[in-house]
Amino acid sequence: MKHTFYKYQGTGNDFVMVDNRDNLFPKNDTKLIGHLCDRKFGIGADGLILLENDNATDFRMVYYNSDGNESTMCGNGGRCLVAFAKQLEIIDDETEFTAIDGRHHAIVAPDGTVSLHMKDVHTVSVYENYVFMDTGSPHHVEIVEDLANFDVKNIGANIRYSGLYGDKGSNVNFVSKAGADKFSVRTYERGVEDETLSCGTGVTAVAIAMKVLGNTDANEVKLETPGGELKVSFKQNDKQFTEVYLTGPAKYVFTGEIEW
Repeated sequence: MKHTFYKYQGTGNDFVMVDNRDNLFPKNDTKLIGHLCDRKFGIGADGLILLENDNATDFRMVYYNSDGNESTMCGNGGRCLVAFAKQLEIIDDETEFTAIDGRHHAIVAPDGTVSLHMKDVHTVSVYENYVFMDTGSPHHVEIVEDLANFDVKNIGANIRYSGLYGDKGSNVNFVSKAGADKFSVRTYERGVEDETLSCGTGVTAVAIAMKVLGNTDANEVKLETPGGELKVSFKQNDKQFTEVYLTGPAKYVFTGEIEW
């Protein structure tokens, strides 16, 4: 049987979207989800997102990495899902939805840019060569030189699978300064097991880490990823960060049909 899917991308971080309000998608079929995300044999995406009914908010977000396993919060995916909900006419320009890490508020600007309220960050762990925090997903942040030529995939994998983070691992972000209150970021994502063009929870972690380390005095930081520019804003009280917003484009790509 053929089913309709939608493709979205946010600064090159791309997702297969499925309207699962009828609850018919086989959510435990990791092989199917991996197949749909496969770039050679399926549709191709960094992840798959289900939009589902929710009793308390406008909709529920269920996110899977491209390996087929349900995962933690995805910032760019959340922004794209908001744009998808608007396309389906579930929402207008403002929404509240539920994800694995709780409720999220989001606003869609007239130009299609989506601002997503991320979870508060109460703990930022600063080590000699890196910073770690959870922004809805776990993130290792490390400043490097010559980011353009850095071996993100191999070095990121070594850190992700190292003893630092146990069996679950961590996403790994490499950073260099790109200007006043602006940083370049490349991210190795667990579950994708490769570098992605952008990571929303990752750039959120980078912005907060740069603030904690004193590399910026701003409460609004620009992050340049290989897929485009994002913006993170926040309020800070020591190492407590609230009113954290991730802002950037969320683009519809195409609609198609596939059998499952």
